[in-house]
Amino acid sequence: MQSYPGEIIDAQCQIPASGKRIHCKKIIDVQAKSIWKEQEDMSIRLRLVRCGHVGVHTSNLHDIACGLSRMDGTFQTAKFSRLGKNWIFWSAHSLDAVDADAAIRASIGTPAADMLPALFINRNLPVNSPTMSGDTIRDLHVAIVGAGIGGLALAMGLEKQGVPYTIYEAAPEFSVVGAGIGFGPNGDLALDMLQEGFRAEYDKVCVGNKPGEPQDIYYEGMLLQPGLGTQIFSPSCIISVDSHSHCLYRSGTDVEQAHRHAVLEIMTKYISIEKVRFSKTLVGIQQRPGKVILKFADGDTAEASILVGADGIKSTVRKHVLGPLYPSQVEPVYADSYCYRGVIPISEAKEIFGNLTDVAKMYVGEKRCCVTYMISKGEEFNFLLCALDDKPWELKNSVSQKISHEAMMADFEGPEVDERFRRLLRKARQVKWGFFHHRYTATYYRDRVVLLGDSAHASLPFQAAGAGQGLEDSLILSNLLARIYHAPDQGAALAPFISACLTAYDAIRRPRAQKQLERAYEMSHMLHFQHPETGKTVDKIASKLQKQWFDWIWFHDLNADIDAAFHKMDEALNA
Repeated sequence: MQSYPGEIIDAQCQIPASGKRIHCKKIIDVQAKSIWKEQEDMSIRLRLVRCGHVGVHTSNLHDIACGLSRMDGTFQTAKFSRLGKNWIFWSAHSLDAVDADAAIRASIGTPAADMLPALFINRNLPVNSPTMSGDTIRDLHVAIVGAGIGGLALAMGLEKQGVPYTIYEAAPEFSVVGAGIGFGPNGDLALDMLQEGFRAEYDKVCVGNKPGEPQDIYYEGMLLQPGLGTQIFSPSCIISVDSHSHCLYRSGTDVEQAHRHAVLEIMTKYISIEKVRFSKTLVGIQQRPGKVILKFADGDTAEASILVGADGIKSTVRKHVLGPLYPSQVEPVYADSYCYRGVIPISEAKEIFGNLTDVAKMYVGEKRCCVTYMISKGEEFNFLLCALDDKPWELKNSVSQKISHEAMMADFEGPEVDERFRRLLRKARQVKWGFFHHRYTATYYRDRVVLLGDSAHASLPFQAAGAGQGLEDSLILSNLLARIYHAPDQGAALAPFISACLTAYDAIRRPRAQKQLERAYEMSHMLHFQHPETGKTVDKIASKLQKQWFDWIWFHDLNADIDAAFHKMDEALNA
């Protein structure tokens, strides 16, 4: 028997109440799995997830038409009819390649020729014997696409709990791209829970604010205007010092930043390097009964029980998950803002800002802002100079574009900008980095393929919380997968466990990550003085940040999330 991934594109249904048969073309999500029973009897079990017609269930489906993706890259439609509890393959014909994106939704098994009357077999659809073994709990193997922060964090969690995995990374080595990265208290906690000992290693390479009270400051807020104004906030808890100064702080929220490459180096200490495959650019995904097939640009293929897409904001895996049903959600959306950035020696930064380099800063202003902080054990200074944009992004396939020095400097001209920022801007790379994000994601998974980190919920940087959300993803998913792998009945079928696992992961992680990216977008408007409630009033900005924007991220109960995820998984298994 040969099976093909496909999509239910039409189905004839019977409404129980009336007995009326209708064509149900509004099926949103149907999953089909082929089942072998002792190599004698093969049936297709359909699970109707959602349907445009109220009251239509799997048992009411009589005839279905499917789009099938063949191994040779061509596409066909096939028709099946119900015969008792089984589905009988009826016919197939070619499907135009333009329908390819719609042709992968459910795994449909085509019965072998010797099981059906000749009338039911179309010889244009190859029939081979499948290998249906290898889909029990003991066979669980996780494929992780992407060796960034999220992918490595998941690998750390799986390594700790003994779950088999392989990482596939497009680059020839672990990436050195990027500059500063930091985690709030929730990210720090997630890392500690993923791997004991990480915190001690991280403390060796990160740098916080200057000693004393500022150790409890996340960011100080000042103005972009000449003189930099007075200190206006340091997000966490408001302390009114006088009528012109605010300090937002809470014990334990020091912004500790490190160079991204240094963080990756630590993470790789906790995984097995032989489980990483470099120079593997994912170009295709096929879901088959019991497995996911990964296709790479070099012609290689790989198989896994489950595929985790940690491949960043321009994710190939995201297209597979969302493309068939939610195509408008696949690509990240330009957030009408961009930045110039750079990393310079701390000595050069002190020449410009003096002691203002000692504490992480947000400088806010009219349609422009600046973020600065130390990295590399305090030896380097990372900065972003951000601006709002009233024009669409010019490059379709890139989040960055080269820019002239003159155009770059023009963005921060004017009497309302302190000269120090222009001095800093001269040290930035002549590259304009667009801010893109995912406004909404309807689901984080499709069958055995799931999203994690930026591929699931790319966020804007203004809350400094995106990386932490990816770590929370890794924590929850690694614990769910470990719970499967260490289940008592090692010979149990894996498919229902994976379905329950990803249902739980989506239920716990998606609402929280969605809230974070929405708040980051709104915070962007506040910091650029464009928010309708706060405007240019720094008291209102500080108050709103304190009451609504950080505590719920930082001091979230991750242990409770793990417990809730386990409960959701158990509910799904027992449904």
